Amino acid sequence: MNIAIVGLGYVGLPLSLQFAKNNVKVIGIDLDIDKVQSINSGRSYINHINNNSVIELVNKGLFSATHNYDVIKDVDAVIICVPTPLSKNQEPDLSYVLNTGRSISKYLRTGVLVSLESSTYPGTTEIDLRLVLEEGSGLKAGKDFHLCFSPERENPGSENSSVALIPKLVGGYTKSCELRAIEIYSRAIQTLIPVSSCRTAEATKLLENIFRGVNIALVNELKVVYSAMGIDIWEVIEAAKTKPFGYMAFYPGPGLGGHCIPIDPFYLTWKAREYGLQTKFIELAGEINTSMPDYVIKRSFEALNSVGKSFKNASILVIGLAYKPNVDDFRESPTFVIMDKLNNYSANVDYYDSFIPVIPNTCEYSKWSGKKCIDWNKENIVKYDLVIVTTNHSNVNYAELSNWAVLIVDTRNAVKYDCSNKNKIWRA
Repeated sequence: MNIAIVGLGYVGLPLSLQFAKNNVKVIGIDLDIDKVQSINSGRSYINHINNNSVIELVNKGLFSATHNYDVIKDVDAVIICVPTPLSKNQEPDLSYVLNTGRSISKYLRTGVLVSLESSTYPGTTEIDLRLVLEEGSGLKAGKDFHLCFSPERENPGSENSSVALIPKLVGGYTKSCELRAIEIYSRAIQTLIPVSSCRTAEATKLLENIFRGVNIALVNELKVVYSAMGIDIWEVIEAAKTKPFGYMAFYPGPGLGGHCIPIDPFYLTWKAREYGLQTKFIELAGEINTSMPDYVIKRSFEALNSVGKSFKNASILVIGLAYKPNVDDFRESPTFVIMDKLNNYSANVDYYDSFIPVIPNTCEYSKWSGKKCIDWNKENIVKYDLVIVTTNHSNVNYAELSNWAVLIVDTRNAVKYDCSNKNKIWRA
């Protein structure tokens, strides 16, 4: 069996490796030439995937990469793992999916499975993608080729995360499409969960992320309310966790990051408007989570003000650019929003994140491109007027930080907090 996986990012690369480990020949397709060259040289560009995982499969001839779509003419399946961002107007941007579909359609042949894994609104696979594939190939989905939606459930940075072990949803355009998808995915994934349609699978993926976004918004809102009452939200959550039923712990933070939770819910919001419906929970949760960087700024201002200082010309260190612990993924990270706001107040901002030694050149965060991570030592840390913990990486020595830093605003409950240091450590 030969398959092609389009998009070799945080979803496509781990999936490619999992198939290849099971003796499926995988050709990765990506327009980023640097990624293609890295793979073919046996090098990983994702922090939590080591080089050995790549080079072994490349040397065995089970994994290779290219930027040319013509390899699709020789494969049994094509799996699409490309971004589905929001536009500047907070509307779904399906350009990556549809452009990929057009490129695939030129080489699509009878019997091939096309599977979409990118999070999107219900109807994308069976309407938008299907039409593009059919128009470009002259073939019919469900008759000449197979089509399905099988959402990614990747959890970067988790020690317990394994592509093979995470149950995978499969929704086929037809029953025969579903069966073919199960046949192919079963080569790499242990547990497959078939659902009745592509739409159901798309809706399920959105529910998973909406559930998280709404509950994180709830604890973020309670964080602000309880703080005003002199109550520690983190202590409240730990106490609530002792209830063995009816409660699931979610944790507050400086805002939402990553490609899923800040973005996916609004795909449903946009689609619901076609039916004349509002998604009030989703929109309110989005407002609350988006407001969290402002709350961090407010608490930081209060912390500095308590020692007679202001943002202007203050030296501020943020710890953690990544949107979650122990990864190098900074997509949609609220840290950059906080850094921008601090910069607008004329503060001098540096960062520490060993997973991201240099901020790469990106359109979204171009202001910070090329900025380097500071070295971790007492001499460096003590010179900052304020340190803001925005990501709780496990490789940071928070005991040292507590001893060295003059003033800390902790958004992640990373630094030990007690009565003895309550004037030095602020929660946000």
